[in-house]
Amino acid sequence: MKKFGLIVTLLLSSVASFAQLSRPAVYIEAQNGFETYLAAAMSKKNVPVDVVMDRTKATYVLKSAPVEIKTESTGGKIARCLFAYCAGIEDKGTVSVQLIDATSTKMVWAYSVNKQKGGSKNQQSMAEAVAKHLKEFVEHK
Repeated sequence: MKKFGLIVTLLLSSVASFAQLSRPAVYIEAQNGFETYLAAAMSKKNVPVDVVMDRTKATYVLKSAPVEIKTESTGGKIARCLFAYCAGIEDKGTVSVQLIDATSTKMVWAYSVNKQKGGSKNQQSMAEAVAKHLKEFVEHK
């Protein structure tokens, strides 16, 4: 009975090791700190990839365009609230990303996100949206 338990344990650990090996490695290109938001969001959303710090070890490279944050001035917010409608005057953020096959340089996936949230929550929110959709892509590939 002990031998059977040992065999089952070895088989399960082998399967777990194989599952870890089959995960694609992703290198996230630096983009003014947004790469940190992306890595954190990928961990939070349980994206089935391994983030690597060495580009040569990557299966894929995740590139992002510069994050664009459009802020509404205080005067503009006051004027819009006085003469029009107050909703929708928060800061707006936009970013797009591309997942590139590291060996062929072929783009295999792309995503663009627009978020309307105030302050510094834009980058976190956009990174989480990217991670959510990247997870869907990786799981269905």
